[in-house]
Amino acid sequence: MAVALACTLAKDGDSSCFDYSALWTQVIITDVFVFIIAIVAWFFYKESSWIKRVILIIVIFWSGSFVTCGYITWLLFKLSPEESLKDPIYFVLVRRQNGDVDKGHATQASHVTAKVIVTAIGCCLLALIIYAYIVDGSPFYVEVLTPCMITASADTCIHIVVFSVWITYKESSLISSVFWILVLVCFSGIGICVYLVRELFSLSPEQPVFFILFNKNNRQIQEIPSLSLYIYIYIYIYRKELK
Repeated sequence: MAVALACTLAKDGDSSCFDYSALWTQVIITDVFVFIIAIVAWFFYKESSWIKRVILIIVIFWSGSFVTCGYITWLLFKLSPEESLKDPIYFVLVRRQNGDVDKGHATQASHVTAKVIVTAIGCCLLALIIYAYIVDGSPFYVEVLTPCMITASADTCIHIVVFSVWITYKESSLISSVFWILVLVCFSGIGICVYLVRELFSLSPEQPVFFILFNKNNRQIQEIPSLSLYIYIYIYIYRKELK
């Protein structure tokens, strides 16, 4: 991605090579933004500092998957040897601060909000693709392949690889992993929206939205601290009553 960005800047200087009036250009840019929005949502969960969040968001909208890969690599280098051997993807995804599991009445509302947002993004992208195909026909013609479009396509492909690794981590069977990766490869941003909605519907009402980041085994790890706290409180109250 760094090479693609460097070549684009060397040839065109900036993003002016995009023809924003072309429908297929709008489709590609929207598709790139779908992946970026998903990564930004993870940034908001992962980083507690607003300064870091803002910096990462600004940079990723300019550099795309170059920042995504750099950020993930930095997180991997921060892992301890024990974390690297045990479950590196989980420790890259998870937030380090305690008290992330936020139970309460807001959980169900956040589920609905997340489902509505992801579904709306996927439907908007699908509608734009259908409209572009009806008006401009097939996207496979030479005029579309500007340096910026090639760079944007490379950015999408790299994000597909990143999300494919995440899907492989989440899915319990090889067949399921291959199926969803093929959906992602064939349908790109629409595919990731469908997968995210599917994962949101798999959550129980008590589980917070960020649990979609983790597979079933790691979700149980996230729930254990809260369960232990409830047991501790119960034992404490029981002992007080005995006294």
